[in-house]
Amino acid sequence: MTSQPQPEKRNWKVKFFAIWTGQLFSLLGSSLVQFALVWYLTKTTGSAAVLAGATIAAILPEIILGPFVGALVDRWNRRMIMILADAMIALCTAVLVLLFYLNQVEVWQIYVLVFMRSLGSAFHWPAMQASTSLLVPEQHLARVAGINQAVRGIIAVAAPPLGALLMDLLPMYSVLMVDIVTAFFAILPLLFVSIPQPKGTTTVPLTSPVQLWHEVLEGIRFMRNWPGAIALMFIATFINFLLAPSDTLMPLLVKDHFNGGAWQLSFVASAMGVGFVIGGLTLGVWGGFKRKIVTSLTGVCGIGVGVVIMGLAPSSMLWVAILGAAFLGIMVPIANGPLHALLQAKVPHEMQGRIFTLISSLAMATMPLSMLIAAPIADQIGVQAWYLIGGVATLLVGIGSMMNKSIMHMEDIESANAREAALASE
Repeated sequence: MTSQPQPEKRNWKVKFFAIWTGQLFSLLGSSLVQFALVWYLTKTTGSAAVLAGATIAAILPEIILGPFVGALVDRWNRRMIMILADAMIALCTAVLVLLFYLNQVEVWQIYVLVFMRSLGSAFHWPAMQASTSLLVPEQHLARVAGINQAVRGIIAVAAPPLGALLMDLLPMYSVLMVDIVTAFFAILPLLFVSIPQPKGTTTVPLTSPVQLWHEVLEGIRFMRNWPGAIALMFIATFINFLLAPSDTLMPLLVKDHFNGGAWQLSFVASAMGVGFVIGGLTLGVWGGFKRKIVTSLTGVCGIGVGVVIMGLAPSSMLWVAILGAAFLGIMVPIANGPLHALLQAKVPHEMQGRIFTLISSLAMATMPLSMLIAAPIADQIGVQAWYLIGGVATLLVGIGSMMNKSIMHMEDIESANAREAALASE
């Protein structure tokens, strides 16, 4: 296997952070929209089933289309993908603005537009992830991942209280307008900054669905010959099954268990964001253990602990849940950052779109089922049970994964063997 081409060290920071800054604005706008829509549905319906439906609408595009999107990302111009995806998300928000302005919005319309926004995100996220390793030298990938997580944390701190404030001061359609403005700042630098195409990218036009399926299968063969990645993917799927209801139903935990409102929900969400900042900055400075997978699994165990703390918080002690959310936030970048850096370093550039979306799609595949199971139970007995069960199980899974040899050694040469096996089997 030939070594992967490395990004040019000269001026890489200027190019990368120009794009990164624009995406920062877009992420802020999207976070505001997400908070506003979730609280609108919580306040107007108070239904776990409605919130679960919104979550399912948001994740279905990535689950169903993810592997095919990845193959297209590996073929197409990644800069143009991000421009068009940002524009599509902003257009969907504009439709929501109009519906709220006319006072004609219904739950099913929110579902449809959330689905369409998610479809744009399904293209945008792998394009950005696959572009990062083309712009950032390998030795800086883990630190950039940590900085990314920290900035996401800052946004998670700012967006909920800002969203609650704007919802107090402005009509809903004006709050949603923020997302359209921030999308402009995301698209602007992409019009002037180039992103190199990876060596090995095919220039043959895509002529049939069969050809697209063949390229998806190439990504599957790559993963099949990387045992550690396969094991980790199944673990991520199981953890998502356990924790997805807890995340989706958090507004109901605040509303029904703690008798709180939008501001109380914003406190919990912001505490998690503070944790993101602390965890991301820690990873950005520290870089993690020598083996990235050890850092990541340590974060998984910490996530379990944070979720358990939130589930154990008495109804009169919201501050306990806030502390649990903060600890959970610290652990998320510790878990995710090194894993993203590992994949960016080990997976060939021309396959990263397929691998990122394949892992993400399979990891999220059981989430709709978990939503369908959790919603009626939460409506009957409350959501705390999901926090306790999911948190304990996540902690045990993290500990158990540290005893799995294929996972602990997935950073070794087996990734190179996987690439060679995939090419040999064509």
